[in-house]
Amino acid sequence: MSVRLARRVAAEELGRGEASIRFRPESLEEIGKAITRDDVRRLIKDGAITAVKTKRELHKRRARRKRYRGPGKRKGTANARRGMSWEKKTRAQRTLLDQLRRMGKLDRKVFRRYYLLTKGNAFPDKRSLLLHLSDDGIKVSEEEMKQINEFAKKAYR
Repeated sequence: MSVRLARRVAAEELGRGEASIRFRPESLEEIGKAITRDDVRRLIKDGAITAVKTKRELHKRRARRKRYRGPGKRKGTANARRGMSWEKKTRAQRTLLDQLRRMGKLDRKVFRRYYLLTKGNAFPDKRSLLLHLSDDGIKVSEEEMKQINEFAKKAYR
């Protein structure tokens, strides 16, 4: 199938005009080898063939995002709605403390003290918690931080 024919078939499949169909430059050879409509569908699914969003679609998406945001939906003051939530921040800090305890870096007393400080919103982020820990003589290497971050990614998927 020629590239022009692939463009026409893709336009039909996506329900768009031929002018809005775009090919990924690296995939042109593969697109030229496409023989059937199924091949073109597979290329669309793989992202080798895409359609440009129209102004109307972009406008509709923006309008949808504006919906359901009025004063009746809001809970909390403007300040409370801004920035990172306390829960998210605290969970990240607690995960860090938990991993450090499991590694044997923190004993029970130190863990409990920092856990309660975290609960009291004493640290704005994980980095400042690590700085406070290092002031107490608890050093965390880059390798250990990578290990902790890997665990956190798996835990919150």
